Amino acid sequence: MAYSEKVMDHFANPRNVGEIENADGIGEVGNSKCGDIMKMYIKVDNDIITDVKFKTFGCGAAIATSSMATELIKGKSINDALKLTNKAVMEALDGLPPVKVHCSVLAEQAIKAAVSDYYKRRGVDPEPIVGNLPDSVKVGHFFAPDYTVESVAQKND
Repeated sequence: MAYSEKVMDHFANPRNVGEIENADGIGEVGNSKCGDIMKMYIKVDNDIITDVKFKTFGCGAAIATSSMATELIKGKSINDALKLTNKAVMEALDGLPPVKVHCSVLAEQAIKAAVSDYYKRRGVDPEPIVGNLPDSVKVGHFFAPDYTVESVAQKND
């Protein structure tokens, strides 16, 4: 499996890693088949994403797509961030192997989950704005139906 130089760079030197204290929105998504988990934090001022950070438990492609997605939405409006597709993330990374496309989908979903959380915290129904999120995406907290904290810990051992 060959990765582009950009994927390798974002994996080796990920941008915007960490947490944002008092984040305006937090989204966490996961894929129980591959075990990747992404958590994205956003800070919003006047509808602009002024800061974004992520924590990802997963493969190199999951880390690279998280990193690139944060770069693509930082400084952008919420509307622009919601338009970011997994395809745009893949193109910005000069492509991904077919078996790793799901990582870019997770990055897109993590952004949508964080924005949904942002709206929910303001008493606004996010569904008309963000759309319906898949069952594996829970705003604020997530675990896919067949996932537990214990199984993640065991996988890590």
